[in-house]
Amino acid sequence: MTESTEKPSTPDHLDAITQALNSGMFVHVRRSLQQMRPGDVAWLLEASPTPSRKVLWQLIDPDDYGEILEELSEEVRDGIVRLMGPSKLAAALEDMESDDLADVLRDLPEPMLDQVLTQMDEQDRLRAQQALSYPEDTAGSLMNTEFITVRSDISIEVVLRYLRLHSELPEGTDTLYVVDQHNRLLGDISLASLVVQAPDTQVAEAMDSQVEAIPLTMTDTEVANLFERHDWLSAPVVDENYQLLGRITIDDVVDIIREDGEHTMMGMAKMDDDEDTFAPVLTSARRRSIWLTVNLGTALLAASVSSMFEATLSQMATLAVLMTIVPSMGGIAGNQTLALVIRGMAVGHIGDSNARWLLTKEALVGLINGLLWALMVAVVVGFWKGSWQIGTVLGLAMFINLAVAGLAGAAIPLVMRKFNIDPALAGSMALSTITDIIGLLSFLGLATLILIH
Repeated sequence: MTESTEKPSTPDHLDAITQALNSGMFVHVRRSLQQMRPGDVAWLLEASPTPSRKVLWQLIDPDDYGEILEELSEEVRDGIVRLMGPSKLAAALEDMESDDLADVLRDLPEPMLDQVLTQMDEQDRLRAQQALSYPEDTAGSLMNTEFITVRSDISIEVVLRYLRLHSELPEGTDTLYVVDQHNRLLGDISLASLVVQAPDTQVAEAMDSQVEAIPLTMTDTEVANLFERHDWLSAPVVDENYQLLGRITIDDVVDIIREDGEHTMMGMAKMDDDEDTFAPVLTSARRRSIWLTVNLGTALLAASVSSMFEATLSQMATLAVLMTIVPSMGGIAGNQTLALVIRGMAVGHIGDSNARWLLTKEALVGLINGLLWALMVAVVVGFWKGSWQIGTVLGLAMFINLAVAGLAGAAIPLVMRKFNIDPALAGSMALSTITDIIGLLSFLGLATLILIH
């Protein structure tokens, strides 16, 4: 692709491309696309409605398809892939790094996957099959197999001569890996260290033998945590015999961190983090209706609690005015704890060894907040409504619900993790159900016992 001299894509750039498309200036658009970087073209495709996206893809140079597919989000990429036949897709996947290759192929329908693999040459097909053999969201699926290894018994001068034989180094190369005759990892030597060593120095003397390798089966989130903790640019991946299989680079880790952040944010709204902003109306409506249905069920469950106290509400209209306060405060307090625990789990701070301490801490926070806000709301409502009995009922219900909310906010994600349920997706709904039911039950139940004779 032609090196870009333009600024990265922006909303103004998007508007200009869209106007050119609508005006039929296809030659101008094609020329603009050729001058853009793959990441910027991918951004442009993701920011375009489906009809414009199809036209844009037809104007892109087929030689650039592979680099652009690497940069696209999963759902948008799936839509683009449907516009390509197996032969075109196979051609686009040539020379793609193994981790990106697996990402693209893993999302293909089985019949199309077989057709694409058939269209590949033998070397690319074997590389693709190996990449697909590793479980998704593990170090094996993230690693790429393009790296350079050297032996420990040669000199730095020999290594430099060997490097000069390459027309270019694998992308993102900052380190060479030192292996034995069985391809077991012995250490590494950075390019920065390599160029300052005396030519007759042996690799064994210059290498770092304390290199920390990533197990093949480590989860992608754990990999990202290690990179963040150690400020790595790349890291080797080994199997159970410490044989070097590949490496993970910082660009892949940045993608993981971004995807995890999007997953948590979108999960709170009960949406897929890969959902296409410009997906067809019926597709978006169908996906969102699933969680709306579940949420309606939980809302009806909470409403059924209120219906148990219709007689109480009919006798005191003031209770109907105040009854939403307790569930609302419980929901906010619980969600604060929930967000804190989900973040702690995501960065690896929470495990079996400290889970009980965390539950105790959040329960105590709930009790303290419950006591503080119970006293405050009791005084405010007592003066406002001129009834200390109503203030007392509301204060007691607030204390109960905030205490429960603190404990539930910490316990729900821990329990869900035990059952392999994503707390970012389902945690807030479970918490809202608990705080709504406990809040209404405690407030209306206490009101019935204390106020209604």
